[in-house]
Amino acid sequence: MTLDISIRIGGQAGQGVQAVSYALGKVFTRHGFYVLIHQDVESRIRGGHNYAQIRIQDQPVRSIRDRPDVLIALDRQTIDQDLPDLAEGGVLVFDGQATGHRSGDPNHIDLPLEKIAGEVGGGKIMANTVATGAALAAIGAEIEPLLDYLEEQFREKGRETVEGNQASASAGHRHVLEHPGPHGPKKVALGTPQGGKLLLSGSEAMAAGSICAGLRFYAGYPMSPSTAIMEYVAARARAYNILVEPAEDEIAALNMAIGASFAGARAMTATSGGGFCLMVEALGLAGMTETPLVVAIGQRPGPATGLPTRTEQGDLAFVVHASHGDFPRAVLAPGDAEQAFYAMARAFNLADRYQTPVVVLADQYLLDSYFTVDGLDPGAVPIDRGKIVQPDEAGSGGVFRRYAFDPSGVSPRILPGQSKAVLYACSDEHTEEGHITESAEVRAAMMHKRMAKLEGMRREAAPPEDTHPGDGEIILLGWGSSRGAMREAVDLLRDEGLPARMLHYCDVYPLERKGPAERFGEHTRIIGLEGNYSGQFADLFQRETGLSVTDRILKYDGRPFSAEEIAGRVRNLV
Repeated sequence: MTLDISIRIGGQAGQGVQAVSYALGKVFTRHGFYVLIHQDVESRIRGGHNYAQIRIQDQPVRSIRDRPDVLIALDRQTIDQDLPDLAEGGVLVFDGQATGHRSGDPNHIDLPLEKIAGEVGGGKIMANTVATGAALAAIGAEIEPLLDYLEEQFREKGRETVEGNQASASAGHRHVLEHPGPHGPKKVALGTPQGGKLLLSGSEAMAAGSICAGLRFYAGYPMSPSTAIMEYVAARARAYNILVEPAEDEIAALNMAIGASFAGARAMTATSGGGFCLMVEALGLAGMTETPLVVAIGQRPGPATGLPTRTEQGDLAFVVHASHGDFPRAVLAPGDAEQAFYAMARAFNLADRYQTPVVVLADQYLLDSYFTVDGLDPGAVPIDRGKIVQPDEAGSGGVFRRYAFDPSGVSPRILPGQSKAVLYACSDEHTEEGHITESAEVRAAMMHKRMAKLEGMRREAAPPEDTHPGDGEIILLGWGSSRGAMREAVDLLRDEGLPARMLHYCDVYPLERKGPAERFGEHTRIIGLEGNYSGQFADLFQRETGLSVTDRILKYDGRPFSAEEIAGRVRNLV
């Protein structure tokens, strides 16, 4: 039987909810299992109701589950709000003294978290470590792998801290095992560490992909959920010779990135929808000067501040049309950590090859979730700097035709100061040499040249992931972080006899135009699935391909899709 266990840890901000889920994720990943950790947090530093849910399988985990098998309640609000979600036969672990909760259910285990932490750990701050040990016991897993992890995690803080955490975890584990009631619906044997797997958040994967792609300059202004990308890059800036500039605002951040890229460095910034609103004038500058640029965006619900710690796929239409006037850009939207790593590498290559902005759209769910990945290959996407002219080929002087007309739309590029050639560039319309012009003829020719890049990027766009090519009349059409939930939902529906398949796009703009029609049969029913109110990708897909999206499954409450939810809503439609 396939292993499939979900553990939810709920509590207030500041109680260590995320620390418990991450410790469990590391332990299970090290022992050869696959995990997905989803963070559900309120927009506050302390208090509120937060939870982290970890799903553990012996095969790749696609999505979260609606009903956990184990619920660890660090406060009373978790019991009140999350206990109804507990699966039948599931285990509740709670601190009766701290929460005031009483229960006669043998699967409801009263564990004095704060008392144990104070007695064996040296302070109630270790209550979350007690809970971590209890979570392992609730599914029948041994404690030793967690003790090894705690040794590594707290070694630099001294033996007292290590031993206090280990004693706290052991006490929580022992208390659950000694409880007279059942210990949960499933048992897990961790065995010996296997290695070879990584536990990465979407933010870490995007940052690592950028570093492997040759990132040399990062400018940014912190805005959740994108801040973790900047933090990851900054922590490794010295090791990889990257200049990280904390900008005073998002306007400065993008302009700094444009300047660095114009000078020849691979440059990027990351922000969220509200920050990108401030960047769009500078985005147009990159479009007009044909400067390579990579922007990562962590989507969250809007408008305005919206739900700042929740998730949504609401910025696609904005990003595709951002800034005034027409100019080409590419938009990528990876579906998980592994795809995010390679998408960033491809983004830098596209930006250089087509000398244009490339936006990588993520969202809070993707950036803040942790995924088990079977290793990553930095060499899988070679670095391609495009048409950069070497100094000895740029000529001995005179004005360089930086914007020379070319059928591909891509002109030769020199780096300023690297040769004797003179380089002109400006934000006004310009001639091939970069001089300002108001000539109608030159304007029309330059517009045609720049927009020709779209066709090249369209030809180069990766085809969608089709789970069952030619075998399924019900097509779930989606993009970005809904990938895993869609894929699992298709499996659920096919097990029930419904002819479903998934078509997931990572390259969302520009879209291929002829290919999609060849994938559909005469009776195909396309159901657009995305996390926004209007169905932005469905609209884009219809406009670009001419194919009709029959129905739409939309979600805009700030929470991600689960496979069960998708499958249920498809059943209701068909």
